[in-house]
Amino acid sequence: MGSKKKARGVPSWERFCRLFLCVIGVGLSIYAYHVETSKERDASYQAMCDFSSSVSCSKVFTSRWGRGFGLVEHFVGRESPLNQPNSVLGVIFYLLQLALGYSMNTKAAVTLIATSLVSIVGSLYLAYILFYVLHDFCVVCISTYVINFALLFVNVARRRALSAMTKDKRS
Repeated sequence: MGSKKKARGVPSWERFCRLFLCVIGVGLSIYAYHVETSKERDASYQAMCDFSSSVSCSKVFTSRWGRGFGLVEHFVGRESPLNQPNSVLGVIFYLLQLALGYSMNTKAAVTLIATSLVSIVGSLYLAYILFYVLHDFCVVCISTYVINFALLFVNVARRRALSAMTKDKRS
């Protein structure tokens, strides 16, 4: 069957990849939230992703950069309801990617790319914090960064497919 395409012109692999990436992203974000809240309740809590003192996701999630990217608290305070864990922002991002992925219009495609670019900037910032400030390696964090880059690729493919459809209609 080769490179089978949906009737609307979007590659069939694109929807599958989006669903797969977003489900994994939501799952990782929920797990990150679980680890953070469990560690806050019980300091002796040991997460499955805590392998050593330098490979520890709970160390990262409970750091000041684990909420609002470490930036929001400077504007609204640490205890503000606006200073949410990054994992909550992750769930919102992946659900938005999934929901907008069902829309076949150009505005949705542009929004998908724009939000992906924001997630890439956030991923690069948090990767810098992870490696150069916290001197840690977080498997869950790195996995979400990879997912964010993959979603950007999927979103660019969506935009290109919609552009090609528009060109075909004009011809």
